[in-house]
Amino acid sequence: MIFVLKVTTNKEDQAVDLIEDRVKKKNLAVYSLIRPHGLRGYIFLEAIDRESAEESSYDLPYVKGIVSKTVSYEEIKDLLEPVIAAVKIEKGDIVEIIAEAFKKEKAKVVRVDKTKEEVVVELLEAAVPIPITVKIDNVRVIRREKEEKEKATIPGEREKEKEEGNLFF
Repeated sequence: MIFVLKVTTNKEDQAVDLIEDRVKKKNLAVYSLIRPHGLRGYIFLEAIDRESAEESSYDLPYVKGIVSKTVSYEEIKDLLEPVIAAVKIEKGDIVEIIAEAFKKEKAKVVRVDKTKEEVVVELLEAAVPIPITVKIDNVRVIRREKEEKEKATIPGEREKEKEEGNLFF
């Protein structure tokens, strides 16, 4: 059976370590401990019965208690099996930083690290280009480099842009 443990938010890792130590010391019938990424304040514990689950987590710091209802694997499968989202940010794209210290700043993407879900950007308004590492979630694409190249190669497109005032050279 899979039990849901309520724990102190942002202390899930410490709670898992404490429960793991107790399970090893007392040799309890607990099969797995799961701390899903993105789920705050809860961890999952798979045990043979409720008594083993309660004994493994009773009176531990950060552990608030066991939720009365058990869950099945099918209910939590989406939390356990990560879905890799397609990263649509590429080198050379112009992005706007939407969080952290450089909020609302525009930057050019220098490098994309898909495994860490990070991008290295250089601020456009900065006098000296300094590479800054930002999470992909914290940037929004404003303009793509490929779209600009395609526009420039379409015959007659440059003349239209000059007439509209979008092209300055």
